[in-house]
Amino acid sequence: MPAAARAIPALKMHGTHNEFILIDERPPQVEDYEALARRVCDRTSGWGADGLLVLSEESGAAARMRIINADGSEAEMCGNGVRCAARYLAERGAGERFTIATLAGPIEAAIVARAPEFSVRIDVGAPSFPGELRAETLAAAGEVWTFYAVSLGNPHVVVFVDDVAAVDLLRAGAELATHPHFPHGTNVHFVQVLGPSALRVRHYERGVGPTQACGTGAVASAVAAIRVHGTRSPVAVDVPGGRLEVAWEPGAHATLTGPAEVVFERTLEL
Repeated sequence: MPAAARAIPALKMHGTHNEFILIDERPPQVEDYEALARRVCDRTSGWGADGLLVLSEESGAAARMRIINADGSEAEMCGNGVRCAARYLAERGAGERFTIATLAGPIEAAIVARAPEFSVRIDVGAPSFPGELRAETLAAAGEVWTFYAVSLGNPHVVVFVDDVAAVDLLRAGAELATHPHFPHGTNVHFVQVLGPSALRVRHYERGVGPTQACGTGAVASAVAAIRVHGTRSPVAVDVPGGRLEVAWEPGAHATLTGPAEVVFERTLEL
């Protein structure tokens, strides 16, 4: 006889419309997270999301969070995903301040507000600059792009442009994200400086494609703008899915503040 189908509780959540399916694996119940991510994140036949958030037990932290991209690959860190995980944990008794473990290291989360919008601030650590934040160039999508490399435990390239709406995001983003210069791939962010403390950003995420928001990408964009263009902290970062706030001073940790919303909660068949 075939094995009986099993179902587990799951939530669909989003941070500035960067969408996730969250499952609480305390205790573990799923054998293949990569296959589950590909199935449930599919926007045609599944629930539709950019990634799967997996929470597990972690000594010294409220939980450990893994982020499995929609294509089944695993990312080191996800700023919008951590905020969603923080809301889930806070609403289940974790408190107002706690730590979430990730592959990129421990992330400190603080609940900023619960109403009218649930808002979370996370400390994403000190950014690093693999290329010493010097301008580098690559040819892709028929153009030569000037970019700056920033790491927040996961890789980012920031490309400043006059008008983000004029960028062929699908083509340019895909070719840069998978360029041989980045053997493990990278997240790509096209950034338009709007004012002394304001940016507009479009994202192409490694393992996902164009997204409505990328939390660590917003931080990388703001950090690069502060260093390269003299943008002042805190920085308002407008993304297709809404607005995020990044605060950073050179030599210090960066923080990311933004919403975390629940779309629905239901059972997920395994």
